[in-house]
Parts: sequence; C-alpha cells; structure tokens
Amino acid sequence: MTESFLPHMNGVTGSVLQILRHLEHEGHVAHVLAPDAVGIPDSLHGARVEPVPSLALPGYRNVRVGAVTAHRVAASLERFRPDVVHLASPFALGWRGVLAAGRLDVPAVAAYQTDVAAYTERYRLAATTSFAQNHIVRLHRRATLTLAPSTESERQLEGLGVDRLRRWGRGVDAERFHPRRRDGTWRRASADDVLIGYVGRLAAEKQVEDLRVLQDIPGARLVVVGDGPARARLQAALPGAAFLGHLDGDELATAMASFDVFVHPGESETFGQTLQEAHASGVPIVATGSGGPLDLVRMGIDGWLYRPGDLVDLRMRVADLAGDARKRRAFGEAGRTAVAGRSWSALCSQLLGHFEEATTLHRVDRSLRSPRTRRPEPAQAYPGRRWSRFVALGDSLTEGLCDPAPDGALRGWADRLALLLAARGGLHYANLAVRSRRVDDVCGEQLQRARELRPDLVSILVGANDLVRTGADVGALAARLEGAVRTLRADGADVLLVTPFLPDRRAAGLFARRFAAFSGALAGIADRTGAMLLDTDLHPSLADRSNWGEDLVHLGSRGHRFLAYRAGEVLDVPHAEALGALDAVLHDAEPSTRAAWWREHALPWAWRRMRGRVAGDGRVAKHDDYVYIGRSTSLREARVR
Repeated sequence: MTESFLPHMNGVTGSVLQILRHLEHEGHVAHVLAPDAVGIPDSLHGARVEPVPSLALPGYRNVRVGAVTAHRVAASLERFRPDVVHLASPFALGWRGVLAAGRLDVPAVAAYQTDVAAYTERYRLAATTSFAQNHIVRLHRRATLTLAPSTESERQLEGLGVDRLRRWGRGVDAERFHPRRRDGTWRRASADDVLIGYVGRLAAEKQVEDLRVLQDIPGARLVVVGDGPARARLQAALPGAAFLGHLDGDELATAMASFDVFVHPGESETFGQTLQEAHASGVPIVATGSGGPLDLVRMGIDGWLYRPGDLVDLRMRVADLAGDARKRRAFGEAGRTAVAGRSWSALCSQLLGHFEEATTLHRVDRSLRSPRTRRPEPAQAYPGRRWSRFVALGDSLTEGLCDPAPDGALRGWADRLALLLAARGGLHYANLAVRSRRVDDVCGEQLQRARELRPDLVSILVGANDLVRTGADVGALAARLEGAVRTLRADGADVLLVTPFLPDRRAAGLFARRFAAFSGALAGIADRTGAMLLDTDLHPSLADRSNWGEDLVHLGSRGHRFLAYRAGEVLDVPHAEALGALDAVLHDAEPSTRAAWWREHALPWAWRRMRGRVAGDGRVAKHDDYVYIGRSTSLREARVR
C-alpha cells in the first residue's frame, strides 16, 4: 500500500517500483493498492495495481491522496490473502492499511519516508502539526515493524515512543546515475560556468529559496530541476537561475551528471534520495546538516554539510567547491565509491529479511495474547450486515443540535444514519444523546438504558466536553470508555466509535493535541475490542466552516449529513459514498444563516458557566425508547407512530 504511485514520480513511487521489480525477480507475488489517478497502470512487474478512490492534494493537482474506507481495504486484502502488508510512507491510505491488517491478523511493515509533521510545521499549521505527529505515532505503534531510513529519523521516532524500529535506507540505480551521463551538449548553453544544481519538489518545505545566496558566486550558474506549487514564486526570487521543470529517467540522469555541484537545502528530509543519485553521478554535494544527509554526506570526503539555517555557511561551502575543480573531482569520485554497496538489489533483499522478521514477531504477538484478550471478530468482516436495533449514545452532536428538521425537531447525523440503515429493511432506533453530556454520563445512565434496549448496533460519539476542560485526563477517559465498549460487545452488540473533532478555528488549536491523543486511544480501543471506528481525523474537510452551525461549536446540517454518510461507509451501507456526493450537490446552494454569535451563543454559554449550569440540565433523550423506521418512513412519521 503506497501513498504515492504512477504516474506521479517521486521518492516513494521510485522505491515501490524497485521493490516490485525485486519481488518479481525473486518469485514472489505482489498486489498494489494506490491512489487512483489518470494514467495509473493496471499491472506492473507481475503485480496487479488496484486503484482506490482519491482526492487531489491542494497545490499539487497531479498528486492524489487515497480516500477509501478501512473496510474496502480489508476486503481487498482478504481477497489477496497476503503474508505481509508493506506500507510505503504511510499516512492516510496507510492508516486504513494498518487497521485492515490488524483486523485480518496479518503483519504490517511501515516504511517511514516522509516527515509529514515537519511539513505542516513549515506551513505554519500548528493544529495540523500536532495532529500529524500524533497520527504518525499511533500508526507506527500499530505496525508490526517500522523501518526508519536514517539515524535522525530513527532518533525522532524513538523520541515519540515508537518501538520495534529497524534501519532500512534506499537503494540507488548506479547504472542509470553514472558519471558517463555527463553531457557537454547539455552544458553548452552555460559555456564554462560551474553548474550548481538542485533537484526536487518546488515547495515551501524544501527551502529552495535559500539558494538565493548562491546566485552571485563568480563563474557559477544555478540550475533548478523540478516542479511544484512554489515554482512561480521561486522564479521571481531566483531570476538568474535556469528552471528546467520536471525531469525523470535518462533526462534526469543526464542533468544530474552534468552538474558540477549538487546542493540540497531542505531540513526535513528523512533520507535524501537525490543525494545518493548525485553521488552515483560523481557529483559532490553541499547539504544541510540535519536529517537524512547526516548519514549520506561525509564531511570533507564526498561533500560538505552546512549549519542548518546558516546561509552564509551554505554560500561559503558551495563557493569552495565552485572554485576548486580538483576538489570537486576528488569528492565526486569518493561519492561514487560510497554508493557502490547500496544497490536496490541489496536493499530489497534486506527488505525481504524485515518481512520475515515481522512475520515471526507477529506469530509471537499472537501466541502471547490469551484467549480472553484476543481481538473479537470485527463487524467489518461481514460485508452487507444488517442491524435491526440501533441505539445512539453521546452529547449534543448526536442529539443533533444546529440541525433542525422542517418541523423544528432536531435530527443530526445519527438520525440520518438511522434512515440509511432503515433502507435495508426497517430499523428500531433510539437516540439517548443529550447536550452537554460527558464520558461519565455515556458510560453511566446512557449505557444502562442502552443495555435494557438490547441493541445489535450502538454508536458512541463523546469526549469533546471532557477534553476542553482544564486538566482533562485522556488516559482515564479512554479507560472509562473502553469499559463501556467491552460491556456492549459482551452483550453481543456491534459498536461504532466516532472520534471527536474540532472546527477549523484558531482557538481550537489549543485542544488539538489532546483531541489527537484521545482519537489515538479510541483507535486502540477499537482494535482491542473489535469495535468499528469512524476516524474523523481522516476527513479533514469536516473542520471546514461550511460544515458548522451558527454557534461555531456544533455541526450544521451540512456537517451532520457529511458525518452520516461517512458512518454509512464504515457500516458498509450500499452506495453510501455515492449517495453522500449526490446529497452534497443537491444541498450545495443551501443558504447560510448567521446569527449575532456573541448575543445568541457566547454570552448565554458564559452565563450558564458562571451559574454552574450546562445546556443539558433538565433535558431528557429525544428517543428514550425505540421508534420504528420502515423503508419509506421519516423520523417525523416514526415519532407520530
């Protein structure tokens, strides 16, 4: 499972292609799940390529992000029946992969390749950085084995509490990237200039703008190979540089070998594949002294490392090589020698060894789990399952605040989900949620009433009211909730856990780390108990202002519809994804109603808090007992009946 694949070529795609080639050569059978894109191949190196639904990454119209449910991934894995699941640079699609592997009891090996948290920090998205880091931690903790590409990334992951780490770098195609590719014709336009080259994505996290200090080095010219959202800005900032756009294959190899000095300014690289390719091409390197380059560049032997952020040092190091042809030649030869033992064949053989180790570790893990602690069989293992008694537990979000029906009654995402489920043949539905309720309320009176109703499906969305309180104990809240889930599972009910979420507002960033930690804890609960999980972190558009009500703290009708269809996908409701898209189109022109926020919402809230009261005081559940919803029954009709 890979976050990136053809036709988009980058370091992740390149490593996956090399792995597939090696697996075919060694007689293994492979299957690829990758984000769908125009031009994606049906098969490659004997492996079938299965495209999954994807979305375009903002700023990168050709880069796709996998947007598929864990259930669909699990179904694909179950058909293929793999011995091991390899997660290439996992984040969004990889999260579904590690969930699916766990549910099918298959070892998963996660190759850490992209420092997503560093990228979000570079873009000054503090709340997103916290989420990204916590997401990375919980993903790699769930994997059987994590492969770190460098000493720095290994140290970073250890500091975050990720264990079972192994070093696995990247190979280099030393035949394609070779000094003999150096082309005088290619260099002719620059006459006798020393060519200082950069190869990579043109984006903020790559820090290409730092190369501005190299533009006036006498007798030198800057050449930039690559494309990305920052290209126009960089062309304005580097007017003397030659921008060649995206190159690959033999064209890239020719450009690389024709450089005199290769420069790499990015500080967030977990490895640095282009550095290896420069060395294989016999080109000396100047790189920042952080991350992956620390393992690849030997100071004073095959290149220079400059102090991160010190552009004076960067200029001095590049000028030193630009003015000394003998040193460039010596550094280049040393670099070529250094990569001799890093062929893709050798690296992929190491990877097969890691696969074998993961299989052994997985068997040990399985043997250590007693029968009482083994994971129950999840509901997702039975596609198309129907439920007849559905009970929703939670707070104001599940009650449906800010989502009024035409008759004025609240409906909300759980009510909408009940209608989806009822379309399969009728449903008895109860909604015990009440605004302002907390984890203790759900695990107390709501749980007690739910058990009396003997449901076969229970949804739980709670925790936000606890997490915004001073001194919230995430571990204690999760432990309390896990007890409730285990009780319901022991009663024979399937449980859908929904992670709480925040709106896209600056103030929400204060709680982002706490919410991310609680979401990670819920993922662990789902894994241990066999509950189903709707991980709202994987649907970042839910935070958009258009999905929230006029009070800015509860979902509006659009948000409730969005959440209902995402829940439907987890529960394998037929065509839930397509129905959700159609529903969004039909309501696209829905008018926006904005009240005087301070007068209508903020001040009443503050007044209640001063008096030690909450909005739910004196309220009872709107459906404390079952209402029956038939195939064509609305909730209003159900209430009348």
